[in-house]
Amino acid sequence: MSSRRLYRRSLTGFRLTSFSVQVKESDLWIAVSSHCFSAALPGQVEKLLLNCRSRIEAYMEEDPLFASALEPCLVSPGAPQIIRKMVYAGNKAGVGPMAAVAGAIAEEVGSILAEKSPEVIVENGGDIFIKLLEPARLGIYAGGSTLSGKIALKIEPGQTPLGICTSSGTVGPSLSFGCADAAVVLSSSVPLADAVATTLGNHVKSKADLKNALEYARGIEGVTGALLIIEDKIAAWGAIELERV
Repeated sequence: MSSRRLYRRSLTGFRLTSFSVQVKESDLWIAVSSHCFSAALPGQVEKLLLNCRSRIEAYMEEDPLFASALEPCLVSPGAPQIIRKMVYAGNKAGVGPMAAVAGAIAEEVGSILAEKSPEVIVENGGDIFIKLLEPARLGIYAGGSTLSGKIALKIEPGQTPLGICTSSGTVGPSLSFGCADAAVVLSSSVPLADAVATTLGNHVKSKADLKNALEYARGIEGVTGALLIIEDKIAAWGAIELERV
């Protein structure tokens, strides 16, 4: 979608080489330090992504209710680690585990790449794993809001590795029960950031809900910052530094 392309362009301007990998519904935009890139890397990442998805899909066949759960749930004994991370994140955020799937995949791929490259960005549908050596600005796309594309998050290297995840009730195909143009969450756990972004988006049905939604985010251990945009209003808490674009 065009909004995703705009979002990804806002992440360029680094000393990085970028490429994309797609497997079924997963569409990853990846950037690594240029000296760590090789022609073989996209194929290697595709294998990582296939392996990651196969573990999730196998568990969904074993436990069909897992995929449709919209509320906290239990995990089967012996479930893969990525499934346990999704369930833990969803339970902390008060949503189903699939609310954390994009973040979980971004984190798994990003963590493996970070063993080989000092700087890594993995973006999966607006959910980001990021590891930096120098500060970066990430533009915020918020659909039809008057603030869309006009502000950016400044991320310092000391904050990373970091998860930065976005949910929206007005942009994209993700399920949301709210009306936020953007709900952005920061956490060292990308699945947790993903799940909490979903629940914050669900909480915001009008401008009057911004304060209570941020208070909810403040109460979740592991969340380090949150930002909400609805129409012409913005509210933020925690480790959020904004700059004009």
